[in-house]
Amino acid sequence: MNREARGKESSGTVLYRLRAAEVDVLLVHPAGAYNRRAPWGIPKGQPNPGEHLEEAARRETMEETGVVVAGPMVALGFVDYTRSRKRVHGFAAPAPDGAEPNCASWEVDKVEFIELTRARRIIHPDQAALLDRLLVHLADLATPAAV
Repeated sequence: MNREARGKESSGTVLYRLRAAEVDVLLVHPAGAYNRRAPWGIPKGQPNPGEHLEEAARRETMEETGVVVAGPMVALGFVDYTRSRKRVHGFAAPAPDGAEPNCASWEVDKVEFIELTRARRIIHPDQAALLDRLLVHLADLATPAAV
């Protein structure tokens, strides 16, 4: 894949936790008065030079939320923003047991696990496809493998 094909490139984590029949995802809200009405999004940011996309997703999640994602991650592909040349690569991972996210960066003013239905309403519209891909991934996990 040509990583230079777009303008800005970000990598982030769709961190989730399962509660009974519900799925919660960790979303952040950008800080600043000018972002008061901005949509929420996954913790994400630009990779450092030479940094792998998955490593960048882990780092950005820790830097923005204080949550360390140490376990395996699943690539969810990327989404391209419709109004800019931004490309966001998403990686899914279950939240670590006992994860207590917080605003660990000046870049965010809110960090919450949000139930998926509500998350769809408040997430950046171009990131919503990552939530759909998370559901496909979770359904695949729940389906027994063919023998």
